Amino acid sequence: MPHPIPTIVAGSVAGFFLAATLPLLAQTNGTLLEGKAAFGDWHADSPGTRRLIKAQDLPAPDPAQSVRNTVTNVHRSDAQKPIVPNGFEVNEFASGLDHPRLIRMAPNGDIFAAESAAGRIRVLRPNGERSEPASVFASGLFGPFGIAFYPPGPDPQWIYVGNTDSVVRFPYRNGDLTARGSAEIIVPHLPVGGHRTRDVVFSANGQTMYLSVGSGSNVAEDMEKLSGDALQDWQSSHPLGATWGRETDRADVLAFDPQGKRIGIFATGIRNCVGMAIDPSNGTLWCSTNERDGLGNNLPPDYITRVRDGAFYGWPWYYIGANEDPRHKDERPDLKDKITVPDVLIQAHSASLEMTFYTATQFPADYRGNIFAAEHGSWNRAIRTGYKVIRVIVKDGVPTGEYDDFATGFVVNDAEVWGRPVGVAVDKDGALLVSEDASGTVWRITYVAKR
Repeated sequence: MPHPIPTIVAGSVAGFFLAATLPLLAQTNGTLLEGKAAFGDWHADSPGTRRLIKAQDLPAPDPAQSVRNTVTNVHRSDAQKPIVPNGFEVNEFASGLDHPRLIRMAPNGDIFAAESAAGRIRVLRPNGERSEPASVFASGLFGPFGIAFYPPGPDPQWIYVGNTDSVVRFPYRNGDLTARGSAEIIVPHLPVGGHRTRDVVFSANGQTMYLSVGSGSNVAEDMEKLSGDALQDWQSSHPLGATWGRETDRADVLAFDPQGKRIGIFATGIRNCVGMAIDPSNGTLWCSTNERDGLGNNLPPDYITRVRDGAFYGWPWYYIGANEDPRHKDERPDLKDKITVPDVLIQAHSASLEMTFYTATQFPADYRGNIFAAEHGSWNRAIRTGYKVIRVIVKDGVPTGEYDDFATGFVVNDAEVWGRPVGVAVDKDGALLVSEDASGTVWRITYVAKR
């Protein structure tokens, strides 16, 4: 059954919330965007700008707004690099990579990067502010994305890799720059087509492997409609909101044991949970999610959320609570009051990808326990949004719903960008690493000024 998600109520709690929020606002550039202003686009982005999007702020669907607005990646000049808040510094950590995607730090400090299109995993070994020349850890993979070290802790024995069609693992010891053995298939026969990223993370105790599988389509346009006895039969043997046909086991987070034995579907209705992370303070699973297209410039928001066992997040019938997708009108009224609303709503079509918790001590104390997430950027929007790294505000393990622009400057103009953030990781020194797949670089952001 879904676990309840705490909410903030009026009265004395509201006063406490305001008192806790004021110091955080003082550390931004003073701008808090709410309502329509929070939807915005790249022109309004700058480090420290804070946004708060609420479910009640969402406009009505307007499919006529939806456009195919693809971007042109242009060569990055030597002068172009991410823009970060005052007191921070950004330097190039690695370059010349082949569309680096998700990045994760090994316990010994090495940085593993998925080059999905090239079918390989690279290792970047830090040497001061830069990486040593990249090593190829493994190649011949099929769309590798997720990377996880097992067991969790300082001395892993395996590296798990989420391919598009499977999960495999390689024997590993701290410091290995190449795989010491062949890939072992742990989870075979994952569905292919549609969304292709597969992230892999382990629960804090190492007993559960979570696997994210995105939908095979935008909004299950070709999924057969079930009703009556057929629908009841499906519901009786599947979790709340589970989809069928070519969408079986898709738009879900699946659960397995470390040997690949299936435990079941952990959560449903999450259209494309590209990046996952475990909150180290309480063991909660989180997802960074791409929502659907075709409903308008500002619908529906992407989101970053805690993921509860047995929860249903709406796709494809509903979005952000009981908002019915007009393309599935009146199909599942039984689900309307059973939807878990995501915690943090992000500007629509931002394409939120990898996320990570900041638990180091290099950045100021108010960053501790917060989330960094990479926003890859929009295509289904008249004026672009995304193309930045954001900081999600989390207090004592509970998100406030707000997020800050943290690293911007990747957009050149309305038609061109030089960078598209994908991966985020925290290195052993407490710096934030950011991969972007347009220019093939990894950036290192450090805090250099005392407040």
